[in-house]
Amino acid sequence: MKHSTAILALAMAAGLAAPAAAQSVNCAACAPSDAPAQAASGEGLTLERKAAQLMNAAPAEPLLGLPAYDWWNEGLHGLARNGQATVFPQAIGLAATWDVDLVQRVGDVTSTEARAKWNARPTNAARDLFEGLTIWSPNINIFRDPRWGRGQETYGEDPYLTGRLGVAFVQGLQGPDPDHPKVIAAPKHLAVHSGPEAGRDSFSVNVSPHDLEATYLPAFRASVVDGKAQSLMCAYNAIHGTPVCASSALMIDRLRGDWGFTGVTVSDCDAVANIYLFHHSQPDAAHAAAAALKGGTDINCGGAYRALPAAVRAGLVDEALVDAALDRALAARRALGAVVDGRSPWDSIPATAVGTTEHRALAREAAEKSIVLLENSTDLLPLKNQKIAVIGANADDLNVLEGNYHGAAIDPVTPLEGLRARFGAARISYAQGGPLAENTPVVVPETALSSGGRPGLEVEVRDADGRVIRSGHDRRIDLNLTKTAPFKARWTGLFTPPAPGRYRLMIDGPACWHACPAHDAVRLWVNGVKQIDSIIGGSGLEVEVNGDRPSEIRLELDHNGGDEGIRLRWIAPAEVQRAEAVAAAAAADVVVAVVGLSPDLEGEALRVSAPGFVGGDRSEVILPEPQIDLLKALAATGKPLVVVIASGSAVSLGDLKPEAVLQLWYPGVEGGTALAAVLSGDVNPSGRLPVTVYASSADLPAFTDYGMKERTYRYFTGTPAWSFGHGLSYTRFAYQPPRLPATIAAGQPVEVAVSVRNIGARPGEEVVQAYLLPPDAGREGNLTDPVLQRQLAGFARVSTAPGQTREVRLTIDPRAMSSVDRTGTRRVLPGAYRLWLGGGQPGDADGVWAQFVVTGQAVELPK
Repeated sequence: MKHSTAILALAMAAGLAAPAAAQSVNCAACAPSDAPAQAASGEGLTLERKAAQLMNAAPAEPLLGLPAYDWWNEGLHGLARNGQATVFPQAIGLAATWDVDLVQRVGDVTSTEARAKWNARPTNAARDLFEGLTIWSPNINIFRDPRWGRGQETYGEDPYLTGRLGVAFVQGLQGPDPDHPKVIAAPKHLAVHSGPEAGRDSFSVNVSPHDLEATYLPAFRASVVDGKAQSLMCAYNAIHGTPVCASSALMIDRLRGDWGFTGVTVSDCDAVANIYLFHHSQPDAAHAAAAALKGGTDINCGGAYRALPAAVRAGLVDEALVDAALDRALAARRALGAVVDGRSPWDSIPATAVGTTEHRALAREAAEKSIVLLENSTDLLPLKNQKIAVIGANADDLNVLEGNYHGAAIDPVTPLEGLRARFGAARISYAQGGPLAENTPVVVPETALSSGGRPGLEVEVRDADGRVIRSGHDRRIDLNLTKTAPFKARWTGLFTPPAPGRYRLMIDGPACWHACPAHDAVRLWVNGVKQIDSIIGGSGLEVEVNGDRPSEIRLELDHNGGDEGIRLRWIAPAEVQRAEAVAAAAAADVVVAVVGLSPDLEGEALRVSAPGFVGGDRSEVILPEPQIDLLKALAATGKPLVVVIASGSAVSLGDLKPEAVLQLWYPGVEGGTALAAVLSGDVNPSGRLPVTVYASSADLPAFTDYGMKERTYRYFTGTPAWSFGHGLSYTRFAYQPPRLPATIAAGQPVEVAVSVRNIGARPGEEVVQAYLLPPDAGREGNLTDPVLQRQLAGFARVSTAPGQTREVRLTIDPRAMSSVDRTGTRRVLPGAYRLWLGGGQPGDADGVWAQFVVTGQAVELPK
């Protein structure tokens, strides 16, 4: 059992359940005799009590039979921030599977685990932050620029792929019965929101009508029209000077009018307050609250709707709009059963339905399918039974497995652990090799810690009553303790630097920017002298240690049961770590370097001070210089080099040309197991890139420019490092000429059938991709700007055995083949269309061309 899980599991076994945020609401108080006549609306409530129910932290309301309920919960890639849960690959990794069915199953497991935790407590219980049944996912913003730190939360750069996967995740979350949703999904953030993080609270986007309709809105339309999402979140930014959460043109006319949305809307957190604090489009809180309500925002994440009563009394907004928003909120809670004595068909899900064997198997399947083989130039992969040097800070780091917006992984498997389990520990050597970026700390590796002749530290954990609930050995101090019962832990042993030098030791928790917890107390002794006595997140959590000899260390933690963790990290001399890595490589047959980024460097509104990173965003797409230098040193040993990139965004290797390159993403709880399965050939790689990997940032327009010219594969005219849709295999596939009609009438779908044959020696899955080139008239500057190069119009996964032929059928619907002109009007144009069917884009993979003609007059499609 891994050390982080052991602490969690033993604490629970000792009867230390995670503390409830509040007491259950008294049913008699919540349901007075006249409640049935009043529970369907806010009749009889004061304005203040109505407004209170329209904020995310809604208090108990006896008149309506409502326990306290916080609308804010997360489930981006598994249930998040509510203790242990199955952690799937980060959303960008799920997108790399190109597997609609799998993504729907991940959504289903996420909602199952949310219900399991909900059902573990009485229906009448108050629900605090991250405990409710309203899941603010998926993030279906378009990953238009790889420098955006939150792009890891999305399904990539393509509107069609994002739309299909977004619909699948929404349907998985909500379940098959719209009258009794399992949970309620909230696709976010409508709209035109994808960085920069700095300034997002006040940023106004001047987006063209073409780009709005062709790129930024399609996935949201699909999630509402096809996915039947019952909630939706508006974004921080403004569009043409109007904050989105106050934009009736978008939130009412388009969303409720054109798309037929009937659910409840919610603001991004503090977005309503931003209307006057940062956008300055309204003079004060009352005007901002009125503008948001009139603009279509029902639930305010934050406290800005406290000003609604004043706004109504000042005549800024009609109370009828307050009542309408409240009615929608009440309807959502009743449908979920999130009311006093509420009932739901999902009440039978047991509290034990978290982290089950089946859920973990799905996490492994998702991780295996998400891994993209980018290069294998000398057929180095799959690996044989060689001696392997595993190098890199990302080879043994919990944070890199979990990504952001995540739960506490149960028995997480790092790449190092996965490779040891698959190839045998005797064949694996390990060296951290250096930091991810200049002057950034990483977790102190097992190689620098020892006790009793073993790598790592001795640990003893005691519960709140002082009873020992665990004693043993931890390889490193790298724990996620989210909503774990209170305990005290002590680690002891030796800190043994690899060579003389100055080492900075520091203690912190995982990156956190909002809804951050109360902090745990920590103390660190070095050679019997107390050097640190503070709280995680406080000051004085760093000490310098002279590395000319081993030092005795003792680390103590008082965990209070909140939402946090603990990591012992360091900054070590670069030349020492690099020499250690080169020595390990020289003694091995092959090097597997696990490099990339981490949620400490890319993410939401982070405080990062390192070259190449700002505010959670990136300023350069090339791998940070310290890691480039490490890879060059490893390559210079002459040993075959496999580079594994763990990141949430596209990373270029610049001029480096390793024999093999894989994209791992942030792969979830089974990431290490999945990587080892792919490297060994037990599993054939089948992931495909959901983003373009640009050679450098020089290929990109300004980050603040939301125009799509020269962005994404659809409009980029340069040569990428790796193309959208790219992914290699250990086998090969051949395509036969497709069957499709020669002509169709404008506005009708095209049915295509293509046979795919596995011509290699291994079984494998192919991702068949259909790219459409519209008629020349649709690509001329008078109709579209920027000029469309091609667009994804369909895809499907197919599994084949060696020598087997499988037929794949695709339906290309009118929206997928339509063109958008400069006015934002979407039409199916008559003329000749070229269709590519293959394992990637034309010129990047095997495939076949076909052609069909659309006849008749252009057909305008609904917004």
